[in-house]
Amino acid sequence: MTNETDPVPSEDQDELNRRHAEKMAKKKAARDKIVAGKTIEKGLVIVHTGKGKGKSTAAFGMVFRALGNGMKVGVVQFVKGRWQTGEREVLGRFPDLCTIRSMGEGFTWETQDRQRDLAAARAAWNAAKEMIADPDYRMILLDELNIVLRYDYLPLDEVLETLAARPEMTHVIITGRNAKEPLIEAADLVTEMTMVKHPFRAGVKAQMGVEF
Repeated sequence: MTNETDPVPSEDQDELNRRHAEKMAKKKAARDKIVAGKTIEKGLVIVHTGKGKGKSTAAFGMVFRALGNGMKVGVVQFVKGRWQTGEREVLGRFPDLCTIRSMGEGFTWETQDRQRDLAAARAAWNAAKEMIADPDYRMILLDELNIVLRYDYLPLDEVLETLAARPEMTHVIITGRNAKEPLIEAADLVTEMTMVKHPFRAGVKAQMGVEF
């Protein structure tokens, strides 16, 4: 007799469980074979781009993960220097492992001064280059660098050359909309955030703990 709470007879459940175990065993064997063939360990260039929210958020998640593994991390913020962000407060508690340089002066439509934007971008990039050249840093986040490159405030070729010459085990994360195609081609990992729905369009302002 079939139990009302268990519509499948027990013998059928046993067969389903057996088939599931066999299927998962085959999947695991195939997965293990794939993983065994991945032997390269190297520093990665990682790009987070797209119109959706979460580019910097995901990048800072990787930064916190690196800190949890005792890796030295550098962060250069090219735009958000004036924002008092929660991540900056947290990272400031790890002075031995994390250097954070918030050198932006806001979005270009806020400053309305191209020469000032150029100077800020160059100063931030010079700080970034020092970090990238230092092998003690295992991960470096260049937050909103794509915005600076979009407006041609820095030579893209210089950025690509610096990334190519970085120490072998250094990971560099670059965030911001409109990543340029040569940077995408040079990167090892590229994620495009797609906006499906955003509260800003419904009149909701940026909120603590969500945007900053």
